[in-house]
Amino acid sequence: MRFIKSIIFFLLFTSICVAQDDIVQLKNVTDTILNTKRTLFVKGQLDGVKTMQKLFPGKLYNLSDKNTFVSWKCKNCKPAPFIDANGEEGDQQFPYTNGVATRLLANIDYADSKGNQFKLLVFNHSVYDEDGLQTSRFTGGLLGVAKFAKNNDVWEMKSFQPAIAAFGSFAQSPTPKLVQIGEDQYALALTHANGGAGAPYNGILYLIAGFDGKYQSLMEVNYYSLFNSSSSDWSSSYTVVTDNNKKFFRDFVITTTGSYKKAKGTEDDYEVDLPEELAAMAKTKKQFNFVIEKHFSFKGKKYNQIGKPVVKFSNVK
Repeated sequence: MRFIKSIIFFLLFTSICVAQDDIVQLKNVTDTILNTKRTLFVKGQLDGVKTMQKLFPGKLYNLSDKNTFVSWKCKNCKPAPFIDANGEEGDQQFPYTNGVATRLLANIDYADSKGNQFKLLVFNHSVYDEDGLQTSRFTGGLLGVAKFAKNNDVWEMKSFQPAIAAFGSFAQSPTPKLVQIGEDQYALALTHANGGAGAPYNGILYLIAGFDGKYQSLMEVNYYSLFNSSSSDWSSSYTVVTDNNKKFFRDFVITTTGSYKKAKGTEDDYEVDLPEELAAMAKTKKQFNFVIEKHFSFKGKKYNQIGKPVVKFSNVK
């Protein structure tokens, strides 16, 4: 009897331990991790994931489907609001009181005109999930950035901003791309897109750059893209204007190319939200192709559209 009881106890204990191992655990960290004046030196090759763990020293997980993240919680941290581009749930309060999952979103290398080498590590924060998932359709992934400069064999962290703003859906931000906007001046560009189930996805271009001592969104271009529509679609590209008179924050030209077709009103065919440049044409015509060119210039604290857009129509019916 004792032997049988021992086996039952062993099986119960083992099943509990296995169940606990399947659940993502949180590691408590101190509030010093959010200090933007932190120093960090990495000798030799800079590994993005290992460096992320030094900045956010939680528990590292390597799950299937390349799902690598650090799980942590800061009991002494005071959450602060950060804008979510979705605008559905309001600002995100970071660090999240239920815990945080931090993932390496991008590891970007670049050099300036003098040959100095830099690295930008971009992080994606999402709310802790015991299964290591990223959920909530209208919640963006919260971006954080660390910039490193190479000095001989050592990478020195020059700036650190744990959180900037949230973009994307299901707590996953789009991967930003590096864009040169001035003489040895670089920024991050990304397209935030979201929409209802089965409905069109509207894309908005954001430009994130250092200004006034912090990384922030300096340009927002609506109607940058449209997809997941059975009747209309468009996409855009940007060009940085070469201007020797502008050393920093050079102008942008946004070119949008696409087609419009009036929705039939069926279950799978939604009428799309159009930019004002197309609204008048859409009132009298059933379909057309178009090209829109817009000019943006930096003034004050952000980029603004200047002049009137140039619009060309074709295949009008």
